[in-house]
Amino acid sequence: MARQDYVFTSESVSEGHPDKLCDQISDAVLDALLAEDPAARVACETFATTGTVVVGGEIGLTDQKKLGEYMGRITEIARNTIRDIGYEQEKFHWNTCHVHNYLHEQSAHISQGVDRDGAGDQGIMFGYAVDETPELMPAPIQYAHAILRRLAEVRKSGAEPTLGPDAKSQLSLRYENGKPVEITSLVLSHQHKDEGQSSDDVRAIVEPYIREVLPAEWLTENTEWWVNPTGTFVIGGPDGDTGLTGRKIVVDTYGGAAAHGGGAFSGKDPTKVDRSAAYAARYLAKNVVAAGLATRCVIQLSYAIGVAKPLSIYADTFGTSEVPEAEIERAVSRAMDLTPRGIREHLALCRPIYRRTAAYGHFGRTPDTDGGFSWERTDLAEAIKREL
Repeated sequence: MARQDYVFTSESVSEGHPDKLCDQISDAVLDALLAEDPAARVACETFATTGTVVVGGEIGLTDQKKLGEYMGRITEIARNTIRDIGYEQEKFHWNTCHVHNYLHEQSAHISQGVDRDGAGDQGIMFGYAVDETPELMPAPIQYAHAILRRLAEVRKSGAEPTLGPDAKSQLSLRYENGKPVEITSLVLSHQHKDEGQSSDDVRAIVEPYIREVLPAEWLTENTEWWVNPTGTFVIGGPDGDTGLTGRKIVVDTYGGAAAHGGGAFSGKDPTKVDRSAAYAARYLAKNVVAAGLATRCVIQLSYAIGVAKPLSIYADTFGTSEVPEAEIERAVSRAMDLTPRGIREHLALCRPIYRRTAAYGHFGRTPDTDGGFSWERTDLAEAIKREL
């Protein structure tokens, strides 16, 4: 039987964190290409350090002769992304940083498998859902994201002009009878612009916004607050640490509460099952829970490069369902076409909807009217129940 009383911790990072900045540049490049060519194949990686951004990887276009035309836009895309995040530091400024572009044509040996509607690579992907939040997400990661998203809003609006773009949050939640009941510790490290600000000064700024987004009953007299515990945090972003696409995969998914297949998401077009099948697995797991078939569910999918059919489908409801997992596996496989093409079409993934996913989590978000976060819909619940 699963433990019912325990403390679990998850962390999040802001859009100005060096790794997240790189994720957003990679996905901004992907969006720009998909906007022009929905069949574009993209594997874009970004590296950032003091005063420098390096973009590299592979691109495949329907009309490969246009590759040179798109290459001229990469610097502008990178700079605009950095500006939107808010970096205007002396040693990392959107208008003065050097942008090096090393994108090139996609390997024909990789594209040949995808052209046959197969997967772009082998791999395993996991999706997870749990009923402890309205979004059917684990509470620690969902609220760690919420804290940073709210602080980014007030920073960008000008309400809190002394806050900088770089930040990290961490929540430790105590569970009782399997449900979150109390935050035992809250950690926030937030960049600030005034060197004279102490940790107490920063806490006075951020605490009201943190209390806005957290359930009031979870903050008790026992909750430990650690705001900028090392003191001054003025040098941030790629000037303080290097960034690289794909280094925050646990932040991107379930905060460690569920398994991760290991593949990063950002910078990858939806023919890459690292991304699209992970979205599909979340979609299936969420709809299983939304259908009332379980209170907790993980779905695993596996693929081989060039092969369309998933090699395996695995479900685990951790003893929370009266329906045998084997029946759930069969039901989800019948309710949705889980070939790479079937996933792309069902979730309408060949659209410029990805930069918005590259900060504050790919899951637990509200579906957008333009199709963004389509994998967060619960419109498959009835179909799964019918298949059972």
